[in-house]
Amino acid sequence: MTWKLKTLAAALLAGLSVGASAMQAAEVTQLSLPNGMKFILVESHTIPNANMYTYWKVGSRNEVPGITGLSHFFEHMMFNGSKKFGPKQFDRTMEAAGGANNAYTNKDVTVYTDWFPASALPVIFDLESDRIGHLSIDPKMVESERGVVLSERSTGLENSNFRPLFEAVYAAAFTAHPYNIPTIGHESDIKAWTQQDLEQYFRTYYSPNNAVAVVVGDFKTADIRKQIETVFGSLPQRGLPPVVRTIEPEQKGERRVFVQKASATTPNLLIGFKAPRSNNEDYYALQMLKSILADGKTSRLYQALVDKGLATATGADYGRSFDPTLFGVYAVGAIAVKPAQLEAALLAALDKVVKEGVTADELQKVKNQRLIDLYRQQETINGKAALLGDYEVFFGDYRKLFEAPADMKKVTPADIQRVAAKLFRQSQRTVGVLAAVEE
Repeated sequence: MTWKLKTLAAALLAGLSVGASAMQAAEVTQLSLPNGMKFILVESHTIPNANMYTYWKVGSRNEVPGITGLSHFFEHMMFNGSKKFGPKQFDRTMEAAGGANNAYTNKDVTVYTDWFPASALPVIFDLESDRIGHLSIDPKMVESERGVVLSERSTGLENSNFRPLFEAVYAAAFTAHPYNIPTIGHESDIKAWTQQDLEQYFRTYYSPNNAVAVVVGDFKTADIRKQIETVFGSLPQRGLPPVVRTIEPEQKGERRVFVQKASATTPNLLIGFKAPRSNNEDYYALQMLKSILADGKTSRLYQALVDKGLATATGADYGRSFDPTLFGVYAVGAIAVKPAQLEAALLAALDKVVKEGVTADELQKVKNQRLIDLYRQQETINGKAALLGDYEVFFGDYRKLFEAPADMKKVTPADIQRVAAKLFRQSQRTVGVLAAVEE
């Protein structure tokens, strides 16, 4: 390891954890209401703004055949009217107060994000509590948004090569667990949802005791605590949602799927390997393996495929999840490269890590970048809220965020080789290829 790299590593691992931008555990206040809704609060007086991230523990993982896509659909419906605020008034009221919002849904959670001047906190709390307690599921709005979602699904599949390949790989990799359900849902289900389906789903999953809200910004905790208890404390809980009981059986052999698409000009390859959930001891080793493989032009996959003219793009993904998931590696082939050639080169790059491991310098570079990213994210109120929410929901306790630097430091080259050997097994992989329709 070079002197410069050693110096940077020492600074990151020993000094940045107490830097000005990094949160300390003592700054965080946790509040649990009698109805079960949990709040995480952090004062941040760098700018006169605040935000609110509300995590609902509901995603396509909670769906079953016949009602697929409902989690994503409620991401739309939550903006379409409640007791105090009519259709589209949520956005208009927030914008009038100087705020903005967004939302996203994945296989595990639905998250609503609000950004606004801190002085608008009472307005935001009023908006959020009203749609939690009194959402309007008006049949006319349902039909309008149903059409929007159907269009979103068809357009997404048409305009993206990765999306249909992603859906096909997950559908093949998971034969029992609901991770095989696409987040946007199946077309036939979207068309067939009933009013009863919608009302029951909302009552089941949008109960206050199924939510974690993170509020970060320019406020006094004592003041905001009183507001929260008054505004959200009166919302009735409706019982805990049913537990997802299905455990995916052990995969006994390689699975393969082939997706044909007329507009595909070169092959697309996605290989998903069965991987553990986020809250496990190998999480940071797996994240660093992902970075070594796919982050930047010096990564293993870029050098093995792009630099050699076999691919135009490569990547890897290991997202946060409640249950065992997939560690995905992918590549977009170059012109005239055959799918088998692309696959052989990608698998050879993975096998090299298994057989030869990685260098100390290679791992240290990734550690440095991940620590920089961790502290850089904490420089903004948005980053602080997202980190605290993710750690609370996916790791079971926001405090684990403050253990992350030490946990990253513990990862060794031997750990990377060990998890790679455990992960990259033929019996645990699902190979997906997307290519043009053959004449």
